[in-house]
Amino acid sequence: MMSFSKVYSAQASLLDACRIDIETDISRGLHNFTIIGLGDKAIDESRDRVSSAIKNSGFISPKQRNEKIVISLAPASLRKNGGLFDVAIALSYLKAVGEIDFNTKESLFFGELALNGEVRRVHGILPLAVFAKRNNFKNIFVPKDNAYEAAIISGINIYPVENLKQIINHLENKEQIQPQIKTIIKNNKNAEIDLSDIKGQYHTKRALTIAAAGRHNIALIGPPGTGKTLLAKAFANILPQLSFDEMLDVTSIHSVSGILEEPVINYPPIRTPHHTASYASIFGGGSNMRPGEVTLAHKGILFLDEFSEFEKRTIEGLRQPIEDRVITISRASGTVRYPADFILITTLNPCPCGFYGSSYQQCSCTMQQISRYMQKMSGPIMDRIDIWVDVPNVDHEKILTKHSDKESESSKVRELVIKARKIQKDRLSLEKISTNSEMSSKMIDKYINIKPKIKEILITAIHKMGLSVRGCHKVLKLARTIADLDNSKEIKESYILEALQYRPKYK
Repeated sequence: MMSFSKVYSAQASLLDACRIDIETDISRGLHNFTIIGLGDKAIDESRDRVSSAIKNSGFISPKQRNEKIVISLAPASLRKNGGLFDVAIALSYLKAVGEIDFNTKESLFFGELALNGEVRRVHGILPLAVFAKRNNFKNIFVPKDNAYEAAIISGINIYPVENLKQIINHLENKEQIQPQIKTIIKNNKNAEIDLSDIKGQYHTKRALTIAAAGRHNIALIGPPGTGKTLLAKAFANILPQLSFDEMLDVTSIHSVSGILEEPVINYPPIRTPHHTASYASIFGGGSNMRPGEVTLAHKGILFLDEFSEFEKRTIEGLRQPIEDRVITISRASGTVRYPADFILITTLNPCPCGFYGSSYQQCSCTMQQISRYMQKMSGPIMDRIDIWVDVPNVDHEKILTKHSDKESESSKVRELVIKARKIQKDRLSLEKISTNSEMSSKMIDKYINIKPKIKEILITAIHKMGLSVRGCHKVLKLARTIADLDNSKEIKESYILEALQYRPKYK
């Protein structure tokens, strides 16, 4: 006697997913239970988890049958990992031996099994739910703890399950599981620091507003204690909420990476790796090609505090993701491309002791030490940062005052940023971009026009400041963002002059 069954599942990889066919073949012979299909150690161990879960759910365990059992996870060429397929393997086996019978064509099954038959949560459910809808599956069965996350996707039945027996009762129409109610997306904010909580620093707040409006990278330079880190953290509060598509992408990345702490991420994420973080943790890699901080910051903020203290190769490694908005990881086992579209915020001191240029404490560094300190950042990486702004000491009188700066409240600044983003999105609607910082040189020629007089001022400044072509393009894009904040269709002389002052003075 020979029996065969097929049940469907899927495996996620950040923003993508692939259907996995769980095929079971039962034939006469000495007992043997094999799972094939390029699985990792966790999948190899699923034989024991599935056997115990089936037995403790009231069915005959595979280990009690004197039969040859072969379970294939297809396609065979794709490496599988984790306990995601336990539920599908158990159902495929029970269908093959005739213990249960159900229609397998319209459903996907996910979940790791405990030995007693309970279904445990897994990573990466959201991209799997997106995959199910795009591929016309009507039902997905997920662990109860993952159901709220999956229910972001409408138009598909999300069944939250607690144990294997519950799924079987539902499939045999004995006791129906109620589909998960659609997730209500609530606002969640990253930062509790309001921009108005920081006294003074109006010039820096203006620069942060421009950076938020056009999604420009920014570096804050100043002595210790001037509020650089606080300003950078308050930046998250002036960014607009993510669009639905961006929310799906960001939540999917965090879900697959196993760090999702809430069902939905609808505000730009902020990642703050320490300067001792390894190269692989920043850019991704390892034996399983895990995404790094640059990918986890996708559509959000990558905040690198004490920028000059990072390893030189880490600093230089940022050049490709900043320019291409993706990160390519190449290893002997293969090559992967992960999204890495983030706003870079860096803070750094002007010298090793930190007090060069301070009005309160004298610098103890030699010019050679200062030069060596700043040389950790090469010209190319400095060129890729759009805004360089000095953060000076604040007068003690301003620090001690209780007066709140109403004009720089995060909510009011965010409104300005949202209006400027809409202007950019409307102007760039024919392109596959939505902000000024993303414009290519061809788009700059198409969308940025300046008068001959202003062009002369810009050319003079380029020669005096020694700007590269990239630097010149940064100035034009910044000027365009400043004009959008001012709701001006024309780029005025003052906008160009303001943009020029944000170029680095430390090369």
